[in-house]
Amino acid sequence: MDTTPLEIPEIKQFLPKKFGDSRGFFCEIFTRRHHPGLDFVQDNVSLSADAGTVRGLHFQAPPFAQAKLVTVLRGAVFDVAVDIRQGSPSFGRWVGVELSAETLNQLLIPHGFAHGFCTLLPDTMVHYKVDGYYSPQHDGGILWNDPAIAIAWPVAAEKAILSEKDRRQPRLEAIASPFRYQA
Repeated sequence: MDTTPLEIPEIKQFLPKKFGDSRGFFCEIFTRRHHPGLDFVQDNVSLSADAGTVRGLHFQAPPFAQAKLVTVLRGAVFDVAVDIRQGSPSFGRWVGVELSAETLNQLLIPHGFAHGFCTLLPDTMVHYKVDGYYSPQHDGGILWNDPAIAIAWPVAAEKAILSEKDRRQPRLEAIASPFRYQA
């Protein structure tokens, strides 16, 4: 599995190796040896019917924080992680990567980052492994198009398909981030 360095070094992009022939391909998308220290406890799948669907920006506060390993199984997304660790040199900055079923590239998003994505194709299915169980009491979020973060989303605000919850998330400046940067 190859790793691609990104602008925020804690965010990792992985490209699993595909072994193909006339029947199709085989690919190992997860092995514990590539993710030491992470104990994934739950697998989640989301299906978005329309291109331009935005999900996020979401996080869970400690002690139920979640690291995520994101893979697209069908379609493609623009996947984003925003640093929300107080005291981090990259606080409020974001990294975005196109993930697709064609490449099976993955994004590893550790604790301390808000996560979201925008679908680029209809009927996109996203799979993510998480290292913490869902806890509604610890669920948090940031407005997907917060101008202070200025994510270059591939969809115009008036065309984005969002849940009501995601439309009403607070801006980054309005949250008290529960995450602290550890140098």
